[in-house]
Amino acid sequence: MTDAIESHPLANSFNRLTPEQVLDAVEAGDRRCTGRFLILNSFENRVYQLELDDERMVVGKFYRPGRWSEQAIQAEHDFLLELQAEEIPVSVPLDLGDGRTQREADGIQYALFERVGGRAPEEPSDQQLKILGRLIARIHNVGAREEAPDRGVLTPANYGADNLAYLLEHDCIPAEARDIYAATVHALLDRIEPYFRDVPMHRIHGDCHLNNLLMTQAGPTFLDFDDFLAGPAVQDLWLLAPSGDQEGRVQRDLLAEAYAEMREFNPAWLKLVEPLRALRFIRYATWIAMRWDDPAFKHTFSHFGTLQYWQQETSDLREQIARIDHELL
Repeated sequence: MTDAIESHPLANSFNRLTPEQVLDAVEAGDRRCTGRFLILNSFENRVYQLELDDERMVVGKFYRPGRWSEQAIQAEHDFLLELQAEEIPVSVPLDLGDGRTQREADGIQYALFERVGGRAPEEPSDQQLKILGRLIARIHNVGAREEAPDRGVLTPANYGADNLAYLLEHDCIPAEARDIYAATVHALLDRIEPYFRDVPMHRIHGDCHLNNLLMTQAGPTFLDFDDFLAGPAVQDLWLLAPSGDQEGRVQRDLLAEAYAEMREFNPAWLKLVEPLRALRFIRYATWIAMRWDDPAFKHTFSHFGTLQYWQQETSDLREQIARIDHELL
């Protein structure tokens, strides 16, 4: 693939963010750090767990330049604070002074969040799935109150056609695979567009998989609303039970039934699972392409851009089309 994808002017500063810059940003105001911190796993942003001199622990999140506007980040923060006001367990941004929840350090937007103590969940039990289903419904009850004009919308056009256009425009796909991949995406989008007609769209988490949850003594806490947007309710359910086999379907049914105790859920929306999975394939490939100037991405996804990579992506999308067609029988 080409290396000519234009970098953001602050890309080098972001990729070379130093501990001193992080500590200086966190200490703006009346906070003081002990100097002890951990780098947390995150490809998209730079995220750190820091100890303050009053023994509190906070999480510093430095947003990748060019991805979100200041208004879009604020929309995320406002949504989290709305959820907290309804006693929904989320990690919220802290006040950095004057009621602001984000500031800038050397041109990079950042925020501090409450550190949540807990453990990453294992395979959830049926009871845990029911709890999660009800909590997601409560999140969506809040999400449906207002729109998020500074955030995206999860549709075949936005997540499918727009991402394909980016890949083609930036020559991310080898010539031998370009036409067949594009034709496969177009065939997929033609299949799934009817599934999204008349499906309600409202604010959702957007990336609600198990790695964005922590299990605490009080129950689950939802983390990382970085991908929050407007979308169909089922997006936040299927990622918690993503398996395409019978067990996955049973788990999704449990989530949907529990969701319906707190908010209306049309069982027909479960037919969106495989279309949404396919859109996630396209979005994921485009996400890597958009970050190709970051050395961490080139190291981690070294196979990206090869002919074999795009042949496999095409094969995966064809399998998704077959699954979707099978569901129509």
